[in-house]
Amino acid sequence: MPWRVSPADVRAGVRPDPYRIWMSEVMLQQTTVAAVKEYFTRFTTRWPTVTDLASAKDADVMGEWAGLGYYARARNLLKCARVVADEHGGVFPNTHAELLKLPGIGPYTAAAISSIAYGLPETVLDGNVERVMARLYDRHTPLPAAKPELMALAENLTPRKRAGDYAQAVMDLGATICTPKNPACGLCPWREPCMGRIAGTHIELPKKTPKRPKPIRLGIAYVARRVDGAYLLETRPDKGLLGGMLGWPGSEWSEDTPNEAAPIKAEWKVIEGEARHTFTHFHLRLVVKTALVPMDRASSVGHFVALEEFRPSDLPTVMRKVFDLASGGRKTDDKTPVRSKAK
Repeated sequence: MPWRVSPADVRAGVRPDPYRIWMSEVMLQQTTVAAVKEYFTRFTTRWPTVTDLASAKDADVMGEWAGLGYYARARNLLKCARVVADEHGGVFPNTHAELLKLPGIGPYTAAAISSIAYGLPETVLDGNVERVMARLYDRHTPLPAAKPELMALAENLTPRKRAGDYAQAVMDLGATICTPKNPACGLCPWREPCMGRIAGTHIELPKKTPKRPKPIRLGIAYVARRVDGAYLLETRPDKGLLGGMLGWPGSEWSEDTPNEAAPIKAEWKVIEGEARHTFTHFHLRLVVKTALVPMDRASSVGHFVALEEFRPSDLPTVMRKVFDLASGGRKTDDKTPVRSKAK
């Protein structure tokens, strides 16, 4: 993993960079390692220090984050970087309590930074560690109610020395051996004392409270293109879903039939099909409408982005799905601007 320090560096006394640990942990929240690697490398190459990130333009950071989801994380990433740069001299605090005061940093991320980067005996409890603890101690209280119980068990095992190495080891154990399905118990270093394995209940652990069915919300997305090729886009409000991200103007998203909310006067054409996307709490289905408008046509919202400056990859995933549908199903998720076809 690109945020890990190599064993050779560890032996040489090199400590993990708090900035890289923080960046990786924020990105990994509700996202897979496979999805995060490319984003992490791109971010830390473009902004190698927290001070570099603090100086970045909001739009540049949001554009690089596009596609990673849970966009409040990107907004908090910038807020946190600026607080660290402005109030802490570009150095992350080295205590759990001080880290918790930073924007977007909760108990888990604070524990990860303080244990992995600073070697403090803080307990890291992510989904992988919860699973390991539930199986190791054969605990059947369903999540999320079981979190305090599992935290207490994890705290009892956290060593005073090399707490960061231990935290990463237990997370890796859950990710690679004590997996949700088909755990490799024969390879597990905790095979013998594992109470769940002994009782034969480990496969069903941890138990979880059943989730409620997700509702379906409906909406309309309007893709207006000017005769010179420019697209009408808007930057969504900082607060709320997809806050601060670039997107297509549209209606409210509701469980009822959406009201028309065309951003500009035009002959709108309904595209066959729907742009569908699933958020944490609901499924979204968007009707996509397109129009070609003259140069002098004014819009009530947003702004036109020149064709040579428009990059579909700067759009969040749901907005990119709208663009793909409006473009006839052609997927355009690269980082290069859209170009007109030669006439």
